[in-house]
Amino acid sequence: MEKLFKDLKTPAIFLFFLITIIACDKDFIVLESDVLGKDKANFVTNSSVINVTAYNKKLDSLQVNGLHSNLLGVFNDPSYGKTIANIITQVTPSSFNPNFGEDPVIDSVVVNIPYFSNEIDNDDDGNLVYKLDSLYGNSTQKMRLTIYQSNYFLRDLDPNSTLGGAQNFYSNTNHMSSSVLTGSDIVNFDNHIITTIHNDTEFLPSANPIVTKTGTGDDEKVNRAAPAYRVALKSSEDILYWTNTILDKEDDAVLSNANNFKNYFRGVYFKVEPINNDGTMVLLNLASTSANITIHYTKGEADSRTQSTYVLNFTGNRVNTFINDFNLVPLQNGNKELGDEKLYLKGTSGSMAIVDIFGNQENLETFLNTFRIPDGNGGYEKTSDGEYILKRLINEAHLVLFEDETIYNLEDANNDAFHKYDRVYAYDIKNNTTTVDYQIDQIVNTQSPINSKIISLTQRDTVTGKYKIRLTQHLNNILLRDSTNTKIGLVLSNNVNRIENAPILNSNDEVTAVPAAAIISPRGTILHGSNASVPDEKKLKLKIFYTEPN
Repeated sequence: MEKLFKDLKTPAIFLFFLITIIACDKDFIVLESDVLGKDKANFVTNSSVINVTAYNKKLDSLQVNGLHSNLLGVFNDPSYGKTIANIITQVTPSSFNPNFGEDPVIDSVVVNIPYFSNEIDNDDDGNLVYKLDSLYGNSTQKMRLTIYQSNYFLRDLDPNSTLGGAQNFYSNTNHMSSSVLTGSDIVNFDNHIITTIHNDTEFLPSANPIVTKTGTGDDEKVNRAAPAYRVALKSSEDILYWTNTILDKEDDAVLSNANNFKNYFRGVYFKVEPINNDGTMVLLNLASTSANITIHYTKGEADSRTQSTYVLNFTGNRVNTFINDFNLVPLQNGNKELGDEKLYLKGTSGSMAIVDIFGNQENLETFLNTFRIPDGNGGYEKTSDGEYILKRLINEAHLVLFEDETIYNLEDANNDAFHKYDRVYAYDIKNNTTTVDYQIDQIVNTQSPINSKIISLTQRDTVTGKYKIRLTQHLNNILLRDSTNTKIGLVLSNNVNRIENAPILNSNDEVTAVPAAAIISPRGTILHGSNASVPDEKKLKLKIFYTEPN
């Protein structure tokens, strides 16, 4: 625990808070309480282990529009295989019915999309130095990036919905194409290309700040902004394309409102291709206010030209596509009865695990009999408030998970710990909500998600590859209030603060949605499962620490 506190650099008040509520495997407090039984007494602590059943669930047809951020690039997972992520997005003018002025001439068109980055230092001149938060794979491997104008209309409403429901787009990872499912059709975006907007044969995300200059001579100003994908289009072909596409439409209805424009200019398609079968993957912040396409132009008479801009924002529908070639691990649905030997947690519409704590009604009743006081009539004693009286009080309960040995000592292409920033996220698959323990976990860090919710979802042990998922309140609710014994879903996440869900198209399974953050977490891990073949010291299990009368 000292290592956990040191790494997190938590303020002293939080250290005290953690010490008082985190139950370690060996340290417990003897309590005096009238919570248990009928008479006051001293209590001692003890522990038990419940062998749970955990199995795999292969994922596909996950909603991939409406994500809070988007992946772009190529990622070779050392345990799974390759994923290629592309983006198709609508753009919307920042203003309508523009007046471009007299004789407008485009100077350049700048595409700018911020990366997620952190300020980590200052250089010798006092300028900020940045580190990209979400860069995956070989950070030195260039890729081919082509930006196309797309002719596919990313409609807002589903024409097959009788209630005018929203049109969602779902992953189609069973096909080796940049495609999605709409519920009735397969859309391959390669079949909807109009023209090439830009072609970069050496695309490589960079942590360098964006430096721009304005003015000349003594009036020159140097501006620095956080790292972003930024490209200036200013060839004669670029100028002609954007003049024909935007400036020449000044009095046209296509620039009069958002609906007309989105039907006219239907979208931008960012497509990457690996070089030497490799590349780099990065998370783009297309929702940023500085994510846009800016047309820089001059206007006016020859002796009095002025500069102006027209901005297209990346607002509207946006879709991430994933091409998964998981040739190293055959992902499939697991054994619900016996559990699986290994559990595969993989993002980009890959795989998750399900934990069935009791498995069947008989096991649940054994658990209830162990912790509740029988009333002699086949039921259990209750308080005046209707809660069950317990003969054992759960102080701490958590799932213990161990990464497979081939995973926890992996380093990425940059010699950095492979799972340094990853967390195992748990959720209630029946209700598609966070666990109760997550909800009452008061430790929230919006700037550094690795340090958020560390009571309910502990951080990965860098020595043993162990994770712990706290289910104390989950079990207490079952014991005290007969709450439903729901199954727990496990996914890999690089931001446990994000709890919104992505539905599964036409799910006929117990899993109907997954946390959206898991979709854009490209890495994958492998855990030891619950099958009888797993060595006991590595097996996934539920540990319960409880108090009972002496």
